[in-house]
Amino acid sequence: MTKRTVVRTAATGTLAAALIGLAPQAALAATAPAPPPAPARASIAAAHDAAAAPATLDTLARFFASDGAGGGRARAAAPAAEPAAPRIEGAAVPVYVLSPDFVRGKADAPVARLEFLASKAVAADGRKASVWTVQRGAAWKVVNIASGDDETRYAAAGAAKAGTGGTVFREPQINAWYVQRGDRVEPLDAAAEQAVGAAGTTVAAYQKRVAKAYGDKLPGSAYDKRGEAGGYGPQTAPRAAGAEAGAHEQTVAAGTDTAGDSPVTTASAVAGAAALAALGLSGAVALRRRRHR
Repeated sequence: MTKRTVVRTAATGTLAAALIGLAPQAALAATAPAPPPAPARASIAAAHDAAAAPATLDTLARFFASDGAGGGRARAAAPAAEPAAPRIEGAAVPVYVLSPDFVRGKADAPVARLEFLASKAVAADGRKASVWTVQRGAAWKVVNIASGDDETRYAAAGAAKAGTGGTVFREPQINAWYVQRGDRVEPLDAAAEQAVGAAGTTVAAYQKRVAKAYGDKLPGSAYDKRGEAGGYGPQTAPRAAGAEAGAHEQTVAAGTDTAGDSPVTTASAVAGAAALAALGLSGAVALRRRRHR
């Protein structure tokens, strides 16, 4: 909270001038786009239940047994053992990703859009993974398992930095995490800090940066039509997590939720080759070994 200074003015004109001087800042704050809609509580609960379903936990056990941390070669010579049961820890969190509408400068477009919900999975030895779920009709389905806990970890970091009023989002093209609070976009990791500086930047300045970087890669662009990775063109929906291992999609009814209550859909989860490629999804593989810098 900033310190408030009380100034006594001898003339009405002086006070009026001071108030006029504040007007541009107030106008700038008022132009900040509204945050994207949050998922309904029923959706969060249903996504968690899908992630914690027995078949999902079985897939997670195989995922961790094959070493999602990347040390599979060292374990290859070890005797086969029954994998310990993993667990889902904490609530599912919404994961927001840079919006193409914001990149193109569409009026009132939020900086980010809701892509999926993520739940943190923990193996018996402490290794972590992220279970991604999206809504299909009235049900929630697991569509990906990624090593590491970036989604829940940055959601917590953003809440600690900006409070409940901030929106944590990812710029997948450079794997950068930010939190937007009002008219400010602040970095949560090194990639974001390199992009906007340690102190962050305004929403308007951030929009100019991403428009310059990705404005020629939006749907309908030559870049998109060539099918280049990193464009924003539509892609095929990913298979369910564990598809390569023969696991089944896990579904949980979302109760009385409607599409309006929860904007996470299969389409949004795969809407854009840029996000799709950077997030590691494809039409053939849903399980992801995440590389950490």
